[in-house]
Amino acid sequence: MRVFIGFDPRPAEVQCYAVARSSIRRRSSTPVWTTGLVLSDLRQRGLYTRPTEMRDGRLFDVISNKPMSTEFAISRFLVPELCEHGWALFVDADVMARADLYELYREADPSKAVMVVKHDYTPSGTMKMDGQVQLPYERKNWSSVMLFNCDHPANRMLKAKYVNEMPGLWLHQFKWLLNDEIGALDPKWNHLVGEKEANPNAAIVHFTLGSPSLPGYEDCEFAQEWRHELDVWAA
Repeated sequence: MRVFIGFDPRPAEVQCYAVARSSIRRRSSTPVWTTGLVLSDLRQRGLYTRPTEMRDGRLFDVISNKPMSTEFAISRFLVPELCEHGWALFVDADVMARADLYELYREADPSKAVMVVKHDYTPSGTMKMDGQVQLPYERKNWSSVMLFNCDHPANRMLKAKYVNEMPGLWLHQFKWLLNDEIGALDPKWNHLVGEKEANPNAAIVHFTLGSPSLPGYEDCEFAQEWRHELDVWAA
């Protein structure tokens, strides 16, 4: 199994990355290869050339003229280019695995280009994380957990040149795919903490509004488990 985890160098995000990676590896019943999507590394390798700039202390995507809540907002779509074949999973940094991801891979449908939890919701607020803008859009949060079929012909479009040139919203709405090329995962594989009804059986929990290390989210659903996972990693 290959798992790509979004990486952002801000301290709170680094903690999130540590929890995501540790929780995935600790619960895996089979060998799992995990790596972070580090923007500086992708730029050095010539895979990420998309122009970004800081505006009022926030990272902006120049092509989309939109703020980026994390450094990996766009680089996630490079996963098929990085893998070339087989199945590969991308997850946001602010997730925690509570189940064996082998079970997620068992849901893979080879007729689909990508498999996601097809959330149908509008964000409850206008801000998230540490002051990041919460932008509503069609298919929001579908791209926060994506199981890519890197052999699917439709994903050949996701070459580095293409990913670096297309508007971010176009990518996050899966516009390079036909509707029937997007498979559906069980909602337990991307449970949105604070945005969906509590689910004690969630397999991947996603702290999309803010991780338990941030003010205001210390007592959110699964916060105690998240802190325990951080302690295990740090031990």
